[in-house]
Amino acid sequence: MTHGLLPAAARLARPVVVLTDDPEAHAAAYARLDAGLRPAVERAEVRDAGAVAARVEALAARHGAPAALLSNSDHLQTPTALAAELLGLPGKDWRATLRCKNKSLTRSALAAAGLDTVASVEIGPDDDAVEAAGGLPFPAVVKPREGVASEDVVLVADLGELVARVADIRERRPGAVLVAEEYLAGPLHTYETLGDGTELRHVSSWRTTLGEPPYFTESRRDWVGALPAAVEEHLRAQLAALGVGFGACHTEFVVQADRARIIEVNYRLIGDTMDLICSELLGADLFEALLRVHLGEPLPTHVPTAAAVDRHVHIRYLTAEAPGTLAESPEPQTAKLPGGVMLGHRRLREPGVTAPLHGTNRDYLSVVHAIAPTAEGASGAVEDFVAANRWVVSA
Repeated sequence: MTHGLLPAAARLARPVVVLTDDPEAHAAAYARLDAGLRPAVERAEVRDAGAVAARVEALAARHGAPAALLSNSDHLQTPTALAAELLGLPGKDWRATLRCKNKSLTRSALAAAGLDTVASVEIGPDDDAVEAAGGLPFPAVVKPREGVASEDVVLVADLGELVARVADIRERRPGAVLVAEEYLAGPLHTYETLGDGTELRHVSSWRTTLGEPPYFTESRRDWVGALPAAVEEHLRAQLAALGVGFGACHTEFVVQADRARIIEVNYRLIGDTMDLICSELLGADLFEALLRVHLGEPLPTHVPTAAAVDRHVHIRYLTAEAPGTLAESPEPQTAKLPGGVMLGHRRLREPGVTAPLHGTNRDYLSVVHAIAPTAEGASGAVEDFVAANRWVVSA
């Protein structure tokens, strides 16, 4: 919102109203922005589509008739899609947002289309984990059915580990429905798209490196401009079966031969500052393009496809290895280096902040990235920066 969508809306001369169930926090955050970027903040029951639509209509006298309604939250895609439909505004198909958000529905939709079958079971809050997971192949992955950001996603080697992890997650998420499914081995990639309901444009892909199991924290990413044709064809067929085609979508999958085995589909922009980095790489404002689509315009022609990009990117996440207070980290910066290399460092946790260890991307301290003519130039610049600086977490 702060660094992407709000500046893009200002460039389009479109005033913004933020609907939130925590207006005090949003108002405090945006108070630091220049007046031209500062949105109006209004309270709303954001998880209730009817309440959102009614609130938008009630606010029209104060802010004017709405031109677009969108959210970049995983949790709010379905109520946003339903509210947009109620208001007669462009938006995503709410059935598609549900199929993507609910991992059980994702699996059943892909299997029904004959595109991929993954052994997967639901484990309800009152279910016996042993009985529910009977016949599941191991290793397996346990995760919340509607989870995000690798939170409470864990690899288990056998039924005993599964039972223990389910009990552990239930302590933090009482009442949550979990899924356990076969572990999909292979090189991990992302597939980023923008769509206007007619065209679905591939704007970036990344090869992802994970940290140590049993968790799935992303530690590095490298640019992949073009995927093998058969893999991309299989991937796009699966997205079509889910109903993906409007706005931004972030898909995670592994490559097995000429197949794309989808892990999950997040029907929004990629996170962890990757959206900002992608805009920089493409030389095109993805946030503005996203707003234009939701305003009912076609995809802007100036946003290139991933295959048209002739540069490389390497990204490194610096992660806390223990709970504590961030005592030291380098200043945020961008720098132009020799050889046509652009280097950037952004803090994801400010010095002085104390946090527990999560085993997810909530443990990120900073992200360092470099854009360069070669893959070696990009990775070398990042590693040099990391080696020359310190991130200190004190107990």
